[in-house]
Amino acid sequence: MNLAGENLSGGRWTRERKRRLVESRVASTRFLARKMMERDPRPRAFVCASAVGIYGNRGEEILLEGSAPGTGFLAELCKAWEAEALAAREARIRTVTTRFGVVLDSRGGALAKLLPVFRAGIGGPLASGKQWMSWIALADVVQVLEAALTRENLEGPVNAVAPAPARNRELTRALGRVLKRPAILPVPAPVLHLIFGAMADEALLSSARAEPARLLELGYRFLYPELEVALRAAIRT
Repeated sequence: MNLAGENLSGGRWTRERKRRLVESRVASTRFLARKMMERDPRPRAFVCASAVGIYGNRGEEILLEGSAPGTGFLAELCKAWEAEALAAREARIRTVTTRFGVVLDSRGGALAKLLPVFRAGIGGPLASGKQWMSWIALADVVQVLEAALTRENLEGPVNAVAPAPARNRELTRALGRVLKRPAILPVPAPVLHLIFGAMADEALLSSARAEPARLLELGYRFLYPELEVALRAAIRT
């Protein structure tokens, strides 16, 4: 299993940071895939992280595992990442690429960065707030990874997201309700561009309405299929 990769939101996407973001994902996956192919006996399964960023900015389109990849830095990064993982299939190793959405965890990731702002009562939607955000609770991440490792009939790309994607404004309202704070102050797009540069367009303002078709097809039951319940559980932990 390979879940490695430098933090996408760890700073502005300079040329050097982009190089490290690619290297930390693509090179490590290439190394692991090659080592597994050299082993005798070979591993039965290889699970590699990926992200719904592979679809790019797709507006209102519902994105399933068979949807075409998009364009942009994140999409190209994810395509290269998955290509290295899927090379293991040449050695008949069952390979799963888990395309994660925003993982809801108060101890890290996007939610951890939002909590101080919302607790201060100055949170709100990003720009129009119309963009779709695909999300998943951390507890479901663990279960999905376990399923990917153990289910022989699970292979290829898997949208590791909850079955109810939400618009950014819906997510911010839900977070405001959970914290009992107002969530009405929008952050204008120019401000996001000023602070985050290119990352604003691809990670904050991009719309990805991904649905977990493959998991639902296999009968996977989400622990947290509803956004507000998932947020309450994440913040409680």
